[in-house]
Amino acid sequence: MDKIDWEAIYLQELPRVYNYFRYRVGAGPQAEDLTAATFEKAWRNRQRYRRDLAAFSTWLFTIARRVAGDHYRRRRVEVPLEAVTTDPGEESLEGLVQRKADFARLQALLARLPIRERELVALHYGAGLTNRAIARLSGLSESNVGTILHRVAQHLRSTWEAEDE
Repeated sequence: MDKIDWEAIYLQELPRVYNYFRYRVGAGPQAEDLTAATFEKAWRNRQRYRRDLAAFSTWLFTIARRVAGDHYRRRRVEVPLEAVTTDPGEESLEGLVQRKADFARLQALLARLPIRERELVALHYGAGLTNRAIARLSGLSESNVGTILHRVAQHLRSTWEAEDE
């Protein structure tokens, strides 16, 4: 097995893993703890990684998915959407309020989706994985992943617009 540059991997994959958990459990300490648990498990099991079977990011997200599954089996507590905080920067108060309301609304729409669809959305939009990488992780075909994500996006868009009327 080739040597892995853990510092480079950590710097590259940390935002993607955190965003995956952010989509799954919301931003904050819980997402941070699950991200840390993922990297800790990867470090402890680093000798099991096989470059010939999968890219490192695929292996890492397999671990992240298992950490998420363990989390939901252990605890069924939901993070309140009001706990989500963002850095407003130069944004106006009205803009910040609207963005938080939109985010809360999106989280509510996502919560209505079946778990498989939420998982695919989190992997694609949260972690930024390609359909090919998601297919490897989920066991679905690449085209099936694309089709599901397209249908979910259409469903979310039409539900959003219908609620606006």
